[in-house]
Amino acid sequence: MESNYTEWCCSLLVSTPVAHAISGMFVFTAIIIACFQVFQHLRFYTVPEQQLWIVRILFIIPVYGFCSWIGILFPQYSVYFDAIRSCYEAFVIYNFIRLCIAYLGGESSILASLSGTPIPRSVITGTCCFPRMTFSIRYLRFCIQSTLQFCFVKPVVALVTIILEAVHYYNEGNWDPKYGYIYCTFAYNISVTFALYGLVLFYTATKPLLSNYKPVLKFFCIKSIIFLSFWQGLLLAILYWVGVIQSAENAAAYQNFLITIEMFLAALLLFFAFPYSYYQSLCKDPQGRGIPMTSISSHFRDTLNPHDVVNDAIHNFSRVYQQYAIQEDLSESDEDKKFGRSPTSPTTGTGVGVSLYAFKKSPLGKKGGSDGGQEKTVLLVESDEDEIY
Repeated sequence: MESNYTEWCCSLLVSTPVAHAISGMFVFTAIIIACFQVFQHLRFYTVPEQQLWIVRILFIIPVYGFCSWIGILFPQYSVYFDAIRSCYEAFVIYNFIRLCIAYLGGESSILASLSGTPIPRSVITGTCCFPRMTFSIRYLRFCIQSTLQFCFVKPVVALVTIILEAVHYYNEGNWDPKYGYIYCTFAYNISVTFALYGLVLFYTATKPLLSNYKPVLKFFCIKSIIFLSFWQGLLLAILYWVGVIQSAENAAAYQNFLITIEMFLAALLLFFAFPYSYYQSLCKDPQGRGIPMTSISSHFRDTLNPHDVVNDAIHNFSRVYQQYAIQEDLSESDEDKKFGRSPTSPTTGTGVGVSLYAFKKSPLGKKGGSDGGQEKTVLLVESDEDEIY
């Protein structure tokens, strides 16, 4: 009886107009903070190869917050808004690792600095089991592929969720094997864990190089938003399954209500984690008075173009990249004879010759202008020297 009364009180808490107003106040305050920060980055768009990813990451606040608030107003459609929210979550993880790579000057620059460097051994990351592991092309690609797979797995899981919900076979919060919730949750959990593990491995290897960019605060913001919402939702689903929460709609309403409040805190954290002041200092017009709105809108349109995700996926999972991954393992003598390098590679400072030479145009072209986002990579393989576009 007491449990039912508590449940009724909690249900009333998130279903009243007052609750809607409170959650809306938190959400729209968070959105205003995030949009102001996005506008400033687009206004002082001086380093597009970094700010492209930053703007996309910052949009997690409007997407998460607004979808959660709409889910409170229309609880019967909450599962659909949750699908949209979680798809963008996958996109953010990918953009974060690309931002870290951009900070370090691109993949070839990272390889030149770290190739052959031993990976720190740790029980948490599992690298303690591989004492001879060193940073290599394979290691870098594994980190990128780990985040990329989530960008494609999550939309598929979301689509399956929507289909199952439409035919009444999803039943959110129900762990019965005859419903799809348990399988979608398992697939999502495996995929997101794999993606975050790739991020951790990347940070473990590049920590010394990233120290000037406050990576801990940035990583904490991204990881806390994603992990907190996931485990929070999972806990509420378990409480519904064991009968503490009486309905799946109530569990979803609690989750959405908590996220609306958390997004306000996340917006404040992201404001300090990704400041625009550095990019403003690089602008010829630090006051921004002479920057036309057409330029800002052009920058904004470029950040909405997801072509780089598709291109990156094609490149990272293609045979060409497999070729240069294998090429790294060629003996030093073969590399030296082929390319005329000394035993210690001038590009890496180690005895490992890296067979990848790449340069990337800015995803948005010079000074943020759109040039189709073309990326040019030159791969030198064993048989010949080809340019791969």
